Amino acid sequence: MKRGVAILACLCALTGAVYFGISKWGIRHDPLNLFDAARQRPVAVDLAVRTDYEMKANAGYWKLPVAIISNGNTVKNTEYSFLANVFAARGYLVASIQQDLPSDPPLITKVGLPYVGRRGVYEKDEANILFVLGQLKKLQPNADYSHLTLVGHSNGGDVAMYFAKQHPELVSKVITLDNLRVPFVLSHKLKILSLRSKDPRFKTDPGVLPTPEQAGADDIDIVHTPFQHTDMSDRGPPSVKEKIQATLDEFLGDANSSELAPVPTDNPIVSNAGSPLS
Repeated sequence: MKRGVAILACLCALTGAVYFGISKWGIRHDPLNLFDAARQRPVAVDLAVRTDYEMKANAGYWKLPVAIISNGNTVKNTEYSFLANVFAARGYLVASIQQDLPSDPPLITKVGLPYVGRRGVYEKDEANILFVLGQLKKLQPNADYSHLTLVGHSNGGDVAMYFAKQHPELVSKVITLDNLRVPFVLSHKLKILSLRSKDPRFKTDPGVLPTPEQAGADDIDIVHTPFQHTDMSDRGPPSVKEKIQATLDEFLGDANSSELAPVPTDNPIVSNAGSPLS
């Protein structure tokens, strides 16, 4: 995908229909209520997987790629199903992590401090991701945990970028929806897509976005959209979600040639889509 690519509106309705169909017939969303005893912290996860690819992985034919989704502040982890379905349709094991709890202190902004004083929040969410990965390795051993795709909206996008900065050996792709605080990782080994809102209430901090020269050198795609910041979740209108899905699908690869492309949905992929995880 070329840098500065425009969102292809003509594909949006088709893309949305494909992922709706697959999510109805072939993608299972399972809630996991985990507890990190070392930190005495509950960690809720919505796990999404396409059942036919899960069966292939369990049979030893391949390993499921892994995508981790981090929620924006005050948005629930279950409110990114439109993103999770894109990845699950392509064969990913998708873990949407509830990064914040009602008991957590509110996010604060301290101008002049690194990450406006939110490093502690990012470290807490980094620990959440590492804990979830450890649990998933037990539940889904037939997945690839060394080439993660990190996804996040708003504060969750900053979490994704921070984790990639701390653990470059584990991350191959980062996708953010309007992260505002953590500067982009500059590395030719990492593919980055970032969709930016056009919302005067949410301003990106200076130094977060790469220069055009840096983006060109390090395979970073910046997509400027007309969307509102808060519409970049399941709460947004269908037109916004479909356009985001189309852009994400293009970033992940050619849907007509990829082995992990969405499949026709006029027939169910499997009949037992509600079966528990193996």
